[in-house]
Amino acid sequence: MSEIASMIKKARDQARVTALDFAHGICEDFIELHGDRNFRDDGAIVGGIGRLGNQAVTVIGIQKGKNLQDNLKRNFGQPHPEGYRKALRLMKQAEKFGRPVITFINTAGAYPGLGAEERGQGEAIARNLMEMSDLKVPIIAIIIGEGGSGGALALAVADKVWMLENSIYAVLSPEGFASILWKDGSRAMEAAELMKITSFELLKMGVVDKVIPERGYFAAELMGQIKLELLHEVNLLQALPVEEMLENRYKRFRKY
Repeated sequence: MSEIASMIKKARDQARVTALDFAHGICEDFIELHGDRNFRDDGAIVGGIGRLGNQAVTVIGIQKGKNLQDNLKRNFGQPHPEGYRKALRLMKQAEKFGRPVITFINTAGAYPGLGAEERGQGEAIARNLMEMSDLKVPIIAIIIGEGGSGGALALAVADKVWMLENSIYAVLSPEGFASILWKDGSRAMEAAELMKITSFELLKMGVVDKVIPERGYFAAELMGQIKLELLHEVNLLQALPVEEMLENRYKRFRKY
């Protein structure tokens, strides 16, 4: 198996640590909140409030299941528009109360079904991009598995974007890229090499700000390391004037 194929396999591994695992692992007293106050609760996006050290934070994540039953409940980590609207509701609440926002991202992409399109999937993603670009509290996004297309970007317009070592981040899946470019989905690994989707390639290009090593860590140790780095980064971001923080966020995404 090639190195890129091995990394994609690890990024998609059903046994990977999930967004909820991270929420409970880095936060004390994490309380999950539900619903978009409009249509329903989407199990593919989870979010709530907890304490990171002495700092109250809002944590939002895209949740995949660890078995078939759980994946059906979570729609295999493919959010509906009400999931993105729930995320936005929690982000605006965080802004109101001055809580930093931390997002954990693991999705192949937003759900492309008819019902999702009828309920405004594109609008929900676009609104999150717009609102996050101007959210007046620090935002840190971490890709913990797959970061696929606009479905991932809808939670990744952040001051800092980090990736776990064995994660991937791309405009679409390698299979989709190969199907569009060559009309042959079996050339997915060839497409992945061209797309530059690995954490280290994206760090080199400046798309992400940090790669978090996974090798040698047990899950609890990994969470402990991420917690320390989040505490440090949140303190740095909170020390900035809001106008400077927003300008830096704007420049970060305009440079691509």
